[in-house]
Amino acid sequence: MNPLLMNPMSLLAQSNLYALPNEQHGITWGILIVLYPYLTGLVAGAFILASLVRVFNTEAVRPVYRLALLTALAFLICAPMPLLCHLGHPERALQIMMTPHTTSAMAIFGFVYAWYLMAVLLLEVYFDFRKDMVLACEKSGPIMRLVYTVLTLGVKDISPKALAFDDKAERFLSVIGIPSAVLLHGYVGFIFGSLAGNPWWSSVLMPVIFLLSAIVSGIAMVFLLHMITSWFKKIPLDMICMNAIGRILMFALIFDLTLETLDIVHRMYEAGEWVDILRLLSSGYLYYTIFGVQLFLGGIVPVITLAVMQAAKMSNVVKIRYYFVMAILVQVGVFAMRWNVVIGGQLSSKSFRGMNHFNLELFGREGFLMFATILSLPFIILFVLTKMLPPWKSGHGPEELPATAA
Repeated sequence: MNPLLMNPMSLLAQSNLYALPNEQHGITWGILIVLYPYLTGLVAGAFILASLVRVFNTEAVRPVYRLALLTALAFLICAPMPLLCHLGHPERALQIMMTPHTTSAMAIFGFVYAWYLMAVLLLEVYFDFRKDMVLACEKSGPIMRLVYTVLTLGVKDISPKALAFDDKAERFLSVIGIPSAVLLHGYVGFIFGSLAGNPWWSSVLMPVIFLLSAIVSGIAMVFLLHMITSWFKKIPLDMICMNAIGRILMFALIFDLTLETLDIVHRMYEAGEWVDILRLLSSGYLYYTIFGVQLFLGGIVPVITLAVMQAAKMSNVVKIRYYFVMAILVQVGVFAMRWNVVIGGQLSSKSFRGMNHFNLELFGREGFLMFATILSLPFIILFVLTKMLPPWKSGHGPEELPATAA
């Protein structure tokens, strides 16, 4: 008997360049669609980190509370941009609002996004920074005075009673903001997980995996930005806060890695008729990005390092350097996860007889330059926000914990 017939994997490996004529353009979701869930994940994770202060009274992370809010807002403003660029005709996105389609998960996103931006995040930023804006308005020139007046909606009452109301409103918004953040990013995993025709995406664990990786990436991003801004502002880092965020990030990573490993084991154990194409993907085309970048560099290395740092005795300077590197590795790992899901799910042909190929262009509507431009926009917006609304001083409520020099 032909040995190739006895080993389907060998037969599949030798035919991995074969695709039916209608599959020659099988990869339609490029790097912008990879960027989209990455940006929304940062929003959800940053907001949940901020909510630890207001909802769960985690005072140790209070120094990053306001920075986390502004980070979530900056990335949320840019979150739809990859989708709009992918559409080709961005004005068509208005059809989501004008002709709502309740059975479309993508259409429902428009309403979830509007709710989260207008009814939750903007209001929470408004109530938290209102006192700062009123005080800044009194010290500013004519143009900025007008800007701050518009931002405060003309409400300049900073009496104790008014500030107490602001504080209560913030707590309420934080409570309803947590499920809103979960819904905002969980639906992305729902879109992929509900596509039963694609074995790489179809999984009941996909929404939970997306959500946990979002929490991990958002915490790591705020962690990273907190260190960078503190260095530039020459503000001493609070090691109580740094160690607390390090522990939170470690536990979030453990849960995320556990579920990702469970998903892989479940797919292999299920062993449907598509298992050979999945093995070819994970052992060949995506081997390095899954096991090398996503799981090892972006998961195992940070978890082990953060766990050792909780017990080992080392100077604050060394700890901060490790925290900085681990936060970067986590970002790389989470982005690799998005890449593996979005691009990896399109590499296998619909007939499961061969593989498609993805070539990243430098120019073009969905090229690398467009990707880099959209990715840089949230940081530019965040820079402007921090200039107008400095997050390093508490506007009202409990004061920040005393800083400890690194």
